[in-house]
Amino acid sequence: MGKIIITLEQYRKENDISKYKIIKNCGVSATQLNSYCNNQVTRVDLPVLARICDYLGCEIGNLLEYVPEKEFEEEEMEL
Repeated sequence: MGKIIITLEQYRKENDISKYKIIKNCGVSATQLNSYCNNQVTRVDLPVLARICDYLGCEIGNLLEYVPEKEFEEEEMEL
């Protein structure tokens, strides 16, 4: 089975957006945002992602990436 990767941290850094600004403007806690940024979320809260996309002016595809099983296994083998 493939895997969904949350790329919020990469997007945030590429666009020079502070975590503090996201927290204040999207109504999320620091713990919650860190979970998204560190790709440690097991159950995605769609309203949270919608608020983040709205604030960042981006599409959901900018924050989520699907990695097929074969590619995911190859990445794990390289580690």
